[in-house]
Amino acid sequence: MIAGGRFVLGTRSRRVAWLMVTAGAIAAVTGVATDPWHTWPHLLVNGYYLVALALGGPVFLSLHYLSRASWSANIRRVPEAMTSALPLAGLLMMSVFFGRGQLYLAGHAGRQAASSSTALYLAAPFLFGRMALFLVIWAACARAMRRTSLRQDDDPAPIHHQRLVRGAAMFIVVFALTFSLASFDWLMSLARDWSSTIFAVYWFAGLLSGGLAAITLGVVLLLERGDFAGVVAENQLHDLGKLLFAFSTFWAYVWFSQYLLIWYGNLPEETAYYIKRTNQAWIVPFVANLLLNWAVPFLVLMPRAAKRSGVVLKWMAIAILAGRWLDVYLAVMPEMMPAPSVRWPALLVAAGYAAAFFLLATRSLAGAPLVPVHDLSSAEPRPAIDEEMPSCV
Repeated sequence: MIAGGRFVLGTRSRRVAWLMVTAGAIAAVTGVATDPWHTWPHLLVNGYYLVALALGGPVFLSLHYLSRASWSANIRRVPEAMTSALPLAGLLMMSVFFGRGQLYLAGHAGRQAASSSTALYLAAPFLFGRMALFLVIWAACARAMRRTSLRQDDDPAPIHHQRLVRGAAMFIVVFALTFSLASFDWLMSLARDWSSTIFAVYWFAGLLSGGLAAITLGVVLLLERGDFAGVVAENQLHDLGKLLFAFSTFWAYVWFSQYLLIWYGNLPEETAYYIKRTNQAWIVPFVANLLLNWAVPFLVLMPRAAKRSGVVLKWMAIAILAGRWLDVYLAVMPEMMPAPSVRWPALLVAAGYAAAFFLLATRSLAGAPLVPVHDLSSAEPRPAIDEEMPSCV
């Protein structure tokens, strides 16, 4: 519901979310104490997933400001709310420092000795120092963007919009560099003697796809609650649907580019990564990853009517979000265990991370008018050209 133009979360939803957070925290602490070899990889999976999901907010906002988009001006509180999870996501990601002996090359006793330069680069002080620096930079940029946005609500002076545009330009440049290094440090370094020149692009595509799925899901749920009634039009759902369709396909393009080049080259130092993930134990999640992240959204969202349906967009967003988690799982777990292992503590940890993200995002939504005020990127309502011009998209 809306009270005075603001979002209000129901008491029951808040209590259920806190219950999930508590159960997840207990499962994580118990798992680290009793079964660290299985628990730390799950904490890495969920930590990276939460960071990437929260980063989807400022990346979308930066693209919104730099492209001078007007269609997304009245929904930008949703990606702003996603950024509020960055500080907690950063702390949870940093907690894997205590499980570095079970995760990373420099502390893994069962792996072969690396070269001196690689060992130095992956040494704990340098590795986690970079991790902390990246997380602080992202959180600071997101906080500055949110603070300026709230000031714009109270003051219509153009200076606030100009600061948002300048900040978006700086953030995109810094993000491109730091996220590339972070994907190498946090995920690629798990695989011994393997590298990919488009690894960072792959995870950047995944971040865009997952971030858009989270934004789409948030917008549709708010529309179903009546919070966005009269605010979000069918044309905007169509825009979100097209972006979801486009970036899930972009992710698939990068996925195939990496897989097919390695398959065609057939070099032992490259194929080991995929041989491990396509053996009998891992083939089902490997195929499911491609289905959830691309094949299902591609086929379902291809018709124009599907992109304009809130129900269809909601379920496709949920499918992609599940696929993004599975993608991170496949990047981490085959390096740690011979076969997938589904245990209740791991499920509770994942649910706890999701509930923490939900609580932080809804708290941010409740902390400001749901529809931004004095946004200079807003324009007059866009004419319904979709009804005037034939289109198959």
